[in-house]
Amino acid sequence: MSPADYNPFWVAMGLTAMRSQRHHSRLPRSPFSRLGNCLSVIPLLLVCAVCLAPRALAQQDEWTGVKRIVAIGDVHGDYQQLVALLRQARLIDQKNHWIGGATHLVQLGDVPDRGTETRKTLELLMDLEKEAAKAGGHVHALIGNHEAMNMYGDLRYVPPKEFEAYRARNSEELRQYYYEQEIESAKKSAASEEPPKFDDQYKKDWESKHPLGFIEQRQAFNSQGRYGKWILGHSAIIKINDTVFLHGGISPKYAASSIQEINLRVRAELADFSKLEGGIVLDDQGPLWYRGLALDDESSLTSHVDEVLEHYGARRIVLGHTVTQGTVIPRFQGKVLLADAGLTAVYGARLACLILEGDAAYVLHRGKQFPIPTDSGPPFLQYLKQAAALDRSPSPLQDLIHQTEEKTAVPAAR
Repeated sequence: MSPADYNPFWVAMGLTAMRSQRHHSRLPRSPFSRLGNCLSVIPLLLVCAVCLAPRALAQQDEWTGVKRIVAIGDVHGDYQQLVALLRQARLIDQKNHWIGGATHLVQLGDVPDRGTETRKTLELLMDLEKEAAKAGGHVHALIGNHEAMNMYGDLRYVPPKEFEAYRARNSEELRQYYYEQEIESAKKSAASEEPPKFDDQYKKDWESKHPLGFIEQRQAFNSQGRYGKWILGHSAIIKINDTVFLHGGISPKYAASSIQEINLRVRAELADFSKLEGGIVLDDQGPLWYRGLALDDESSLTSHVDEVLEHYGARRIVLGHTVTQGTVIPRFQGKVLLADAGLTAVYGARLACLILEGDAAYVLHRGKQFPIPTDSGPPFLQYLKQAAALDRSPSPLQDLIHQTEEKTAVPAAR
């Protein structure tokens, strides 16, 4: 059984059957071992399955007339750091309630993984989304590659401790149910061969891979689970005023795609995993994974960036995904802004985010706001030094400062 198969509705039906069978000892322990015992509920299951079938509907993905935008990069399960940055940006109060008024908060994706408080962070964003809407603001939680990974079952970056947040009173029973289902499945698949030895060691090994809370976490990120359904209600790319926001980047492969087309494809594939293979979600050139705008030589992509901006009728592109040296970094004369400054403690706990007010772009670096330059020469160097002066010594920006000093010194020497 794939981790992506933990559908909460089917689990509930299976557990109900299992409890009933254990209560009546004359019935077999495995809830589905005799098809006849389940025939009475099949019509209900089919009706509910149809009703619960996920739909990739078109949603709003462009906004205009927004006076203030705050864009925050990857969180990666670091609830405390996100709270600290939201307070510095004057978006929440000391009780974590929205005070941002009509501000639009854009979280650029990758809330899950690496850290251990993903669930707490998601709940905060879900609450703020409702509170902001009542105040005339908006919370945009974009789909990043780690949201997608948690939905389709790639759990490489989920710390073991993370699953503890999902434990419930019936976690032991739930895990036992799934263990029994996998045993039955293994026996059937090995019918023509010698089946594994399902002894205590086998169960111990299985449980180590499925800690308590694991099943509940998979249920929560199912397309009909609390977080999976919420993720599908959001976008991978949006446009606010004259700025495009997304997690990874727009590669030449998808330069002609519309914002709506990208979002529809991402939602459709995450709602139906059979569409993932060869699709946009898993593509390293796709909007969830592409790093070219953050890492490749600018001269090789200048025309591409200009074409993308013209295609979207935009002035700039704001990205997460690729961790910077410690603050918001402008590229392509400010046409691309990298906003993943390394917020989480895993990457140095660097409190910095992007603020757009009117036509101007600012960094909020360690609580102080100042303009982001579009010039890559002396103004950029001064910008870095201004940010580094607010850091604890040595600043993570020091190497970038040295590199920029060397580049700006070359023309003067000539």
